Amino acid sequence: MNFLRKILFPFAILYDFITSIRNFLFDFGILKSYSFPIPVIAVGNLSVGGTGKTPQIEYLTRLLSHQYQIATLSRGYKRKSEGFVLANETSNAEILGDEPFQFYKKFPNIQVAVDANRKNGIEQLLSSSNKPDIILLDDAFQHRKVKAGFYILLTAYNDLFINDFMLPTGNLRESRSGAKRATIIIVTKCPRDISEAEQTQIKERIGVDKTIFFTFIDYDDKIYSNNKTLNVNDVKTVDKLLVAGIAKPESFFAYLQSENDECLVYPDHHHFSEKDIIDIKEKAKNKIIITTEKDFVRLSEKLKNDNLFYLPIKSSFVNNGDDFDKKIINYVGASTTNG
Repeated sequence: MNFLRKILFPFAILYDFITSIRNFLFDFGILKSYSFPIPVIAVGNLSVGGTGKTPQIEYLTRLLSHQYQIATLSRGYKRKSEGFVLANETSNAEILGDEPFQFYKKFPNIQVAVDANRKNGIEQLLSSSNKPDIILLDDAFQHRKVKAGFYILLTAYNDLFINDFMLPTGNLRESRSGAKRATIIIVTKCPRDISEAEQTQIKERIGVDKTIFFTFIDYDDKIYSNNKTLNVNDVKTVDKLLVAGIAKPESFFAYLQSENDECLVYPDHHHFSEKDIIDIKEKAKNKIIITTEKDFVRLSEKLKNDNLFYLPIKSSFVNNGDDFDKKIINYVGASTTNG
């Protein structure tokens, strides 16, 4: 924790007080939460960014979309549009935001919507002629105006919420006690070989009576451009430029980087300017450029380069993945029947 964050500790206490009062008002029905007659699954975290919400939404989409009509609803962070927007063939990353546009490109058979007001967004989806069977809420753990039927709380292995502090001293959006609202907790970005003993230790440290799962980031063995595919093993030893505008990109670089590679790091959800594009071109010259899937949906519109590739990732369970799937499928089945 740097010095500036330490001296802002009194503001963290104030922020904790304000968010606690807000949660109290929702918990006791003084502020109203709205439920809906279809399964609503919220994926979120207590901290700011970097817990792997996007691959978790994609995991749920792959699990459920073969049987149900899925809609994802996101805020659309840093988008240049306002209000409710439903993705269509004219959409791009500036209209939807990078992550929703990634969902739209990756899963053409689902509905992808954005709205900062999740209640309005759900109402808009349900009023359409093609209303979904299930809605996946992206980054909505603190959006108390909507009462989801199933809450998935994510916390990163190297940055557990139990070790963090409230903003601005730390990165917590609300008190650690908010974890009690979760249906299940997933510890993300774990080592693939994390032992059962360490998993038990982490569960005990979290200390919440919830089912806790452990996942790791599974990198693809290929990289993709708009018209080419290359094996990762073939490009690892080739000089290249690695570009990332995501929270905590260290593992992305570590997976691909060789000795002579250059890495360019930008803020999370970065909108690449003309100056950025010029800089990337100058540093790349004729080298391969590899970026994250999230960055690719923004970069590919501005950097028309056959050497621009992205590396897909997915969330995989260390163990007990079947148990997670059953919990989700049972919730959806029961909610659909009740609805």
